[in-house]
Amino acid sequence: MSEIRRAQPADIPDIIRLLYQVDMVHHNGRPDLFRGPATKYNEQELKAIIADDSTPVFVYADDSGTVRGHAFCILQQHKCSAVLTDIRTLYIDDICVDEACRRQHIGERLYRTVLDHARALRCYNVTLNVWTCNPAAQAFYEKCGMKPQKIGMETIL
Repeated sequence: MSEIRRAQPADIPDIIRLLYQVDMVHHNGRPDLFRGPATKYNEQELKAIIADDSTPVFVYADDSGTVRGHAFCILQQHKCSAVLTDIRTLYIDDICVDEACRRQHIGERLYRTVLDHARALRCYNVTLNVWTCNPAAQAFYEKCGMKPQKIGMETIL
């Protein structure tokens, strides 16, 4: 039976496969910034991330146990900041649904799981960054109810 659960070390090969997909979306949109094909985490880094409660990773596993989607999160809090209030934020570092499984509401289910986890942790908000070269992701997050919080800008020299 399909499920969303916390990632386990046995999921790492499937997570790496999905991380390549994420990288290629970014590489295709911004080859000046993203090398492609690559992953932002290696196996050892993923083991540490999965084991750390401050960096929860949720996965959607299909009926065969294959991971078809993931949501990487980072718990953030700015204690003793001179300018930021002391709130807890669950930052979504990455959400990916296998390109072969899109349009099946897996991303929405992962996002709702992240929201539920943030509420359980008594977070004030959930945040993420989205690249402008990925308008489908931006549309997805807006459909989920997210609104822009800040905008990063650049000048290429």
